[in-house]
Amino acid sequence: MMPELLCPAGNREALEAALHFGADAVYGAMKQYGLRAYAGNFGPEELREAVQATHRAGKKFYVTMNIFPFDDEMEGFVVAALTAVEAGVDAAIVSDPGAIRTLRREVPGLALHVSTQANTLNTPAAEMYREMGCSRVILAREVGLQRIRRMKQALGDSPELEVFVHGASCMSYSGRCLLSAYLAGRSGNRGECAQPCRWQYAVVEQKRPGEYMPVEEDGRGTYLFSARDLCLMPLLPDLQEAGVSSLKIEGRMKTEYYVAVVTGAYRRGLDLLAQGREAFDRALPELIAELRCASHRESDTGFMLGAPAVPGEAEGFHQEREYCARVIEGQGEDGRARLLLKNRFFAGEELELMTPGGIRKVTAAPFLREKTGETLETLGIAGETIRMPLGDCTPGDMLRGPVRNHRR
Repeated sequence: MMPELLCPAGNREALEAALHFGADAVYGAMKQYGLRAYAGNFGPEELREAVQATHRAGKKFYVTMNIFPFDDEMEGFVVAALTAVEAGVDAAIVSDPGAIRTLRREVPGLALHVSTQANTLNTPAAEMYREMGCSRVILAREVGLQRIRRMKQALGDSPELEVFVHGASCMSYSGRCLLSAYLAGRSGNRGECAQPCRWQYAVVEQKRPGEYMPVEEDGRGTYLFSARDLCLMPLLPDLQEAGVSSLKIEGRMKTEYYVAVVTGAYRRGLDLLAQGREAFDRALPELIAELRCASHRESDTGFMLGAPAVPGEAEGFHQEREYCARVIEGQGEDGRARLLLKNRFFAGEELELMTPGGIRKVTAAPFLREKTGETLETLGIAGETIRMPLGDCTPGDMLRGPVRNHRR
């Protein structure tokens, strides 16, 4: 049985991208009690609309409530959970044992998934959460493939096991980090991480103030604590064979384009795997190349096959394609599709149209600027609506092109 593909929905645009490009389920937060306070997140009515849109697509919506609440927050925590139930969410993702116990008593109809923040590393812990009424455990990222296999054999079908397969990784123990709280006054355990692990650090000797010495002798200093991104695309067959129920993509702070690229790549990977290991292996280089089209750091397989690469190597972001426009209406009677412009492109350029069925090369044509009615060969105003021939396309498809370091 193929595992569920679970994708991030930090806002409505990312939600729509995840659903369009093949997510089986999405996860997002309300305005409080999730560990991404600076994502767009959803108010009560927004959450209801998001869940309805997800269910219309035949998919599931899980709400993240994985903050570690204090006593004085517990009443509001329960009220929020009741709001989520009224909105129709399929489960809540929680971390704290006290929160689990409280929700099981006060909101008995809400399915509970145990967050990776709970650091579940072993079978007895998973059995404990099962006894507390949790239907799924999201394993700590330190649990490797062989241990997952053994846990699955011991646990059987309950609780389900979920693992992260792609995205940013934290150098601390599955996110249990106080670095941001100390350096920026924003606790990662309260959803407010400033990501100081990504900052560039140097050493200063006490008697030589102002003399900043890089930890390694290179031209840019060292990102001392910055872990590589996680990419388990090559291990999809192993995770499927191990009996993992859900594969989770990190990224509730990411853009709709990022969500579209990564969701689409993993969807194609799983669909090819369903055809057989040989089909998947043939396509693997292309799938890895596709993932590089979204913003990313250098990546590895984390703890899945043993120790990950040492921190200090993930110095910044790279991206091999740039988001140009999103289709908002397919081809009309005038032979042109309606697009929402995101970044500049030029008539005559070779671009790529991202669709749920794959990537298609297209040549940009002169386009109509709806606001003025003029025909243009380029436009650099994000948010403008344009019309351009694209051939077969549907709302939600995305147009991308070369990355431009300097705008013209």
